[in-house]
Amino acid sequence: MLRTLLGEPPRQNEGILEEAIDSMVETLELLQRQLEKNQDPTHDYRKLYVWTQGLISSLDELEQSCFAASHFRKKVKAGSIEDMTSEEKAEYARYVYFYKDGFIRCFAILDKTGTVLNELFQLNTTKVKTHFSYFTVLRQFGYAKMHSELAVKLIEIKDVYREPMSKLRKRRNMEIHYMNSEMQDDLWQLHQTLQGKVKLEDLDQHLNELRQGLDMVCTTLKASYGYINKMWVQQGFRERTKGLKA
Repeated sequence: MLRTLLGEPPRQNEGILEEAIDSMVETLELLQRQLEKNQDPTHDYRKLYVWTQGLISSLDELEQSCFAASHFRKKVKAGSIEDMTSEEKAEYARYVYFYKDGFIRCFAILDKTGTVLNELFQLNTTKVKTHFSYFTVLRQFGYAKMHSELAVKLIEIKDVYREPMSKLRKRRNMEIHYMNSEMQDDLWQLHQTLQGKVKLEDLDQHLNELRQGLDMVCTTLKASYGYINKMWVQQGFRERTKGLKA
């Protein structure tokens, strides 16, 4: 959608993005077959079907935000807001909007993935924390001592992307939880310069971290849904979606 609005051709899925989407599409196909055979009186299959559809849409929106942030960043040439023309300020504001939207979506998708895993594997994470995050679910795998193959893989992914995700997480927390965080940062920078100009952050570095965040989300979804699909195929989908045993 955003590519069309920006005059760009539609995206062709490739790489880890394509692999993540394909894994979730395979899950939808397995669920659809099961729904055709089973009345699903408890709505477990339907719920997982809807959640997985939602994750595919959310991943698509995250990628679009990353693309749009990169698109508008290319139009920013000045090193400070004070040196920008009015047109450039508008382009910078658009970059900031989609950049923020991107890193917020990264963690939103991870948390939704955590909800799927918690429900599917009956990890009972709510007993540890009522409003839990993906990372709480990840720790819960170890406490529950189940599905170690998946748990090890997800921990490896987390560790590979630890540095960029830590930076994105800090910015997400500041954006969501702290009042006027940008204003405070601007005031601090004003105190550091005699010219009174606020130097822009390293936009290219921030975009690179956001792209790594997208890659981390894709890799996590591919691993999670790949594991689910493998389990169901091996078991002939005989068991319910809840409580699959490794």
